[in-house]
Amino acid sequence: MKDRKVKNKVWYVKWSSSIVLMTGMIFTAQNIFPYNLYLHTIGIIGWVYVSIVWNDRALIVVNSVALSIFLNGILATLFDK
Repeated sequence: MKDRKVKNKVWYVKWSSSIVLMTGMIFTAQNIFPYNLYLHTIGIIGWVYVSIVWNDRALIVVNSVALSIFLNGILATLFDK
């Protein structure tokens, strides 16, 4: 029963993170900056969680790199002169 609850939670995180990422893509296409970075970061954090639960190394690497890139962009906007 516990295993089913974890799978159910992962399903919700996966789809909500995907929707957040698509919204971030729309914001990027509309040049709504830096909010697009915030949305992408939230979505990627969800996908990092999912990839860790799935133990999928390729997804862990891709999403960890994406997370560091988006965090770098957020920090650049916060500390821009």
